[in-house]
Amino acid sequence: MFYGANPKLFEFSRTLRLNETEAEKVIWERLKKKQVMGYRFRRQHPIMYFIADFYCHTTKLIIEIDGKVHDIREQYEYDQGKDFELMEQGLRVLRFTNDQIFSDIDTVITTIKQELSNTQKFPKRNLEVYQKK
Repeated sequence: MFYGANPKLFEFSRTLRLNETEAEKVIWERLKKKQVMGYRFRRQHPIMYFIADFYCHTTKLIIEIDGKVHDIREQYEYDQGKDFELMEQGLRVLRFTNDQIFSDIDTVITTIKQELSNTQKFPKRNLEVYQKK
């Protein structure tokens, strides 16, 4: 679930949760408490040596919210490298801008639902079948 995240990232992720951006607050209101198709999302979740803005362990879906700083070339290139490394681990990454969150949150949520619908679902095993009678 954490893909070998550095223990120092956990403390930093707590700090980020206490200082979330306005865009993160808006989308968190829609993601928390399993409101999107019953999936649980975590905020500011350490993965490897990154912190994902939002992460659903069940579906291995990461949601990143990008402010204006992500328009800077160096940050954009860093984000591309980060996404590549995460995808190499079998994780999926969706990116949205602050503007998308503020101007059309319903479309953002619809996009997330579509991605969640593409998740391959495996049936839970019926343990009674394996128990000796």
